[in-house]
Amino acid sequence: MDFRKIAQEVIKIESAGVLKQLHHIGPEFSEACTMLLECKGRIVVIGLGKSGHIGSKIAATLASTGSPAFVVHPTEAMHGDLGMVTAQDVILAISYSGKTTELLSLAPSIKHLGAKLISMTGDLNSPLARLADVSLCIAIDQEACPLGLAPTASTTATLVMGDAIAIALLEARGFTKEQFALSHPGGNLGKRLLLKVSDFMHTGENIPHVTPSASFSDALIEMTHKRLGVTTIIDAQQILHGVFTDGDVRRALQRDSLNLNASIVELMNTTPKFVHPDDLASKAFDIMETYKITSLVALDHERKICGIIHIHDLLQGGL
Repeated sequence: MDFRKIAQEVIKIESAGVLKQLHHIGPEFSEACTMLLECKGRIVVIGLGKSGHIGSKIAATLASTGSPAFVVHPTEAMHGDLGMVTAQDVILAISYSGKTTELLSLAPSIKHLGAKLISMTGDLNSPLARLADVSLCIAIDQEACPLGLAPTASTTATLVMGDAIAIALLEARGFTKEQFALSHPGGNLGKRLLLKVSDFMHTGENIPHVTPSASFSDALIEMTHKRLGVTTIIDAQQILHGVFTDGDVRRALQRDSLNLNASIVELMNTTPKFVHPDDLASKAFDIMETYKITSLVALDHERKICGIIHIHDLLQGGL
């Protein structure tokens, strides 16, 4: 058995089915997209069997790209779940044959509710297509299954058509990366676009700090106590004068004439890198990576200290 040859043939057939969808993008596609764009309610995706599984993915893609959508199982809809549908919704019904009994049984109730109906079928002369307000064709020449039974190329074509709809709506809405992140708060993109420095920074008494009159010894004690590998040097008005890090400690210890009572002002870095509390945490992370540092002070626009952010906090937060 030549498994590789079989796989190549499947991919070839499914690719042909996908490319055929280019010929199905006509005026009715624009009409369907306009109807979905103007929808005041939700897009309700309905399909049975493999079409239902593909419909779930289409609904998920729509919802995550700015077009609120959800799935209703046609059998459950027949027994009460149709109550989820309102006159403000648009139904996207998927059936390659266009003859799925459960979907056809729902059509009169959908019409009675006043909701719009878009069909996706492989036969524009099918009962479902004729009942729909707009009919989209997803016909293919053949399934990849040699028996011609298992939905393969047809489900791939359906998925591609669903993606085409979702992306067309995304562009029409002017959907942004920031909006995408709002619906993906747990993902890497969401974290990079949503989480701010203020979500991670140490504040108040947790900020390691000494005054400009402090000694090298005082700074060491504060750094040891707060365990962030750094201390800030601030005055009574919370204005930052500089920072002193564990790297500065090592450099100071290399001096032969080092005095533990030396003024911290003589040893501190007076031009440290900093961020603002409202900056994205990803910006702080990028600065730390670029300059090979492990912490940053967060300052307001008057150079008053608001907090301090450590790279370990960002890593633990999934940045």
